[in-house]
Amino acid sequence: MKVGVPKEIKNNEYRVGIVPAGVKALVDEGHVVFVEKGAGLGSGISDREYEEAGAKILPDAASVYGESDMIMKVKEPLPQEYKLLKEGQIVYTYFHFASSKELTEAVLKSGIIAVAYETVEYQGKLPLLIPMSEVAGRMSVLVGSYYLARPHGGEGILPPGVPGVAPANVLVIGGGTVGYNAAKVAAGLGARVTILEKSLDRMRYLSDVMPSNVVTLMSNHHNLMDSLKEADLVIGAVLIPGAKTPKIVRREHLSVMKKGAVIVDVSVDQGGCVETTHPTTHENPVYEVDSVIHYAVANMPGAYARTSTFTLTNATLPYAVMLASMGLEAFKECESLKKGLNIFKGKITFKAVAEAHDMMDLYVPVDKVLA
Repeated sequence: MKVGVPKEIKNNEYRVGIVPAGVKALVDEGHVVFVEKGAGLGSGISDREYEEAGAKILPDAASVYGESDMIMKVKEPLPQEYKLLKEGQIVYTYFHFASSKELTEAVLKSGIIAVAYETVEYQGKLPLLIPMSEVAGRMSVLVGSYYLARPHGGEGILPPGVPGVAPANVLVIGGGTVGYNAAKVAAGLGARVTILEKSLDRMRYLSDVMPSNVVTLMSNHHNLMDSLKEADLVIGAVLIPGAKTPKIVRREHLSVMKKGAVIVDVSVDQGGCVETTHPTTHENPVYEVDSVIHYAVANMPGAYARTSTFTLTNATLPYAVMLASMGLEAFKECESLKKGLNIFKGKITFKAVAEAHDMMDLYVPVDKVLA
């Protein structure tokens, strides 16, 4: 199969869909790999390194899309890329369809086969989402701490505190991969951390592995309001795989928060768990609502591109080799990949996406389209 890797064009997105080791793995299996010129530079990978691994460098995105049966990316196609998509082409990337009706409609119209990293599932886990959730969770506390500084609009709280002065209160909403990693970093800095979580089993686990400056609370309205009143930094870490994120923090809840408190809504790429968040960019990452700073960059791990690219491609490559080698048969042979199939040639095959946009008339169960 001909596999293409275009350069990412989202604002300040420096990740890339494959590393030289991945190129070699595909080439060794008999596939051809096209990489757009300069695609890896943001992650510290030169064109020469790709060529030495066996890739062919093409001058632009149009050439890569035009030559390829399968596209490997990191982020969803942007409007300027819609016209490059070819009917029947496999596109393997993060899509987050539930948060964008425009993207969903464009992909349906294109006739491509959309395999979404974020819904590939193995043994109840999301192996292609976990690496970026780890990066975003850890990063959320770092960027949140930055914006707590008074020159950046925050209340002027140093998260670890100092002798004689209390540390910051960090509220993490959701105890999954993002929440776990956010709490781990916040606790390591010396902050007082509260994790709101609904699963008792997950809370028992978190209580076992977290240090004593982390407490878990059942996620309900009472505990949320009490925690918001005390919070200096709030991390939104809620996820329902493939579906639009429920709004946990409402606009009226901001009135109980401290002036200059910071919200980092990591859930924003699936719609956000805070009613007042909307996607921002690394170029303009924050805005203020009711004296509360909001950070809602939809591609947070892109800022730490080299780390993110290598950890992401460690996870995505085995499935990419399977797709390239087996084509559509891969979905029949691999239940994990089948769950990653969100749109197939004009039909929605992931129910939560259809429900998010009231498009159930276009929903067809995945087994039916593969029959």
